[in-house]
Amino acid sequence: MKLFGFLLLLLLFFIKINVLRGSCVNIPCSFNVRGGFENNLDDSCKAYWSDSTSFDSENAKLKPTKEMTGDLTKKDCTTTFNNASLLQSAKYYFRLQCNNPLRFTFTQAGVDISLIDDPPSPTLTPSTLEVEEGASVSLTCSAPAPCWSHPPALTWSSNLGQSQETLQENQDKTKVRTSVMNFNASHLHHGNKISCTAVYQKQDGIHDVTAETSLTPDISYSPKDVQISFSPSAPILENQKVTLTCSSNANPAVENYTWYRPDGDQETFIGTGSSFNVTVSKVKSTFFCKATNALGFKRSSNLQINVQFCMFLCSFFQIHLKTLQFQSVLLVQYQRTAT
Repeated sequence: MKLFGFLLLLLLFFIKINVLRGSCVNIPCSFNVRGGFENNLDDSCKAYWSDSTSFDSENAKLKPTKEMTGDLTKKDCTTTFNNASLLQSAKYYFRLQCNNPLRFTFTQAGVDISLIDDPPSPTLTPSTLEVEEGASVSLTCSAPAPCWSHPPALTWSSNLGQSQETLQENQDKTKVRTSVMNFNASHLHHGNKISCTAVYQKQDGIHDVTAETSLTPDISYSPKDVQISFSPSAPILENQKVTLTCSSNANPAVENYTWYRPDGDQETFIGTGSSFNVTVSKVKSTFFCKATNALGFKRSSNLQINVQFCMFLCSFFQIHLKTLQFQSVLLVQYQRTAT
């Protein structure tokens, strides 16, 4: 019996689905029955699926059991196929058949099944992360769960904070596994990849399969680890010139370095630049620098250069120099005498 005027609509909540080979799949589905045929929806009704629009219960490719389908008496034809062993890549149509006049093939709607060997990559939200240090960050990783009884497990590459998993249902009745991780951004996170991995459990005994998505955070922060080095190395003599170098870790990069000499509770500005040349003395041997970028500044610890008094060393060098000069004079006189 044809019921085109009475059966109005099959609601397949999505028309294309990727099925992981060896796993299971749920097809959300519902239908409408009008024209007095609602009373024909009883326990005798069965669901059939086929890749042909011209089929009946005898030549149907798939004959789901009651455990595999929703409650047909409530117009729910949601179907579960375990192990996807009966499926192949094709477009499938649904047929409702009861032991009464209610028999109909819904040819106006079908679902495209595509068998895949690798699961889709999970989705990270946001897909990029650019924040200042200290900001509260919430990352969401979601992966489709076509097999509702075996949703993917989600793991984060770095345990930056607490995470919570949920299995959510979309408006189209599909489901996704979602994991939300919350943490406070730190300069230690800058440039270090954060990844989320979805692990899909298969039902055919073959090993689990995984898919990964990652992002590299860009964390802005004020200067850290401000340090001073100097050359030449010790010993440093009174009134000798040395080169001071200031370095730090910052994002964005340091805009300027400034140099100071502490003077009691005060500080005396003496120059700028990442490297600075200065003459040191016993009373002017302590220095520090400040590194500044758009987010702030940080000063280094005081650098105390051990300056040697020149009394003994200079006397030694002067005697040694006079000896060399005297030897040079004798050598010149000897050469003149010899010629």
